[in-house]
Amino acid sequence: MLISLVGLPGSGKSTVGRQLSRRLSLSFVDSDHVIEQHIGCSIRSFFEKEGEERFRDIEATVIEELTRRADTVISTGGGAVLREANRQCLHERSQVIYLRSTPEDIYRRLRHDRQRPLLQVADPLARLRDLFEQRDPLYRDVCHYTIETGRPSVATLVNMIIMQLEMGGLAQTGTG
Repeated sequence: MLISLVGLPGSGKSTVGRQLSRRLSLSFVDSDHVIEQHIGCSIRSFFEKEGEERFRDIEATVIEELTRRADTVISTGGGAVLREANRQCLHERSQVIYLRSTPEDIYRRLRHDRQRPLLQVADPLARLRDLFEQRDPLYRDVCHYTIETGRPSVATLVNMIIMQLEMGGLAQTGTG
């Protein structure tokens, strides 16, 4: 089984993905980490030097490669859905789960995080709202399941995902 997690930056894709992969005995991969291994520097500095378009080209190649794996949970970058080719690969080759968080929830969770370039702007909440407005329809379009993140714990979110997969006949964990 191949599961891909999509959602805004800070929606919990990496954290939930790691726990989900453990529960389902699948491997875990964070597409942003794979990209950083490919480019040999942080995404932030690559963005500054090479620009978003070049970054999205590399991201598309990585998504194409990762969606050919089996028995893996993939945490995608927040903007992976911006390209139609990525949405197609993700939707056709994996079970896509949209971790849907409101901009306010993400802001509350990450307001003190200095590592996220996204939030290093004059009005991070306005930036998150803009991203949500732009990307929410794309996340909805690509996903098979939507999980509202709200305030549940990571364990609760993982249980919600597994329950959705089981109801869809895709997962039998036998563990609780």
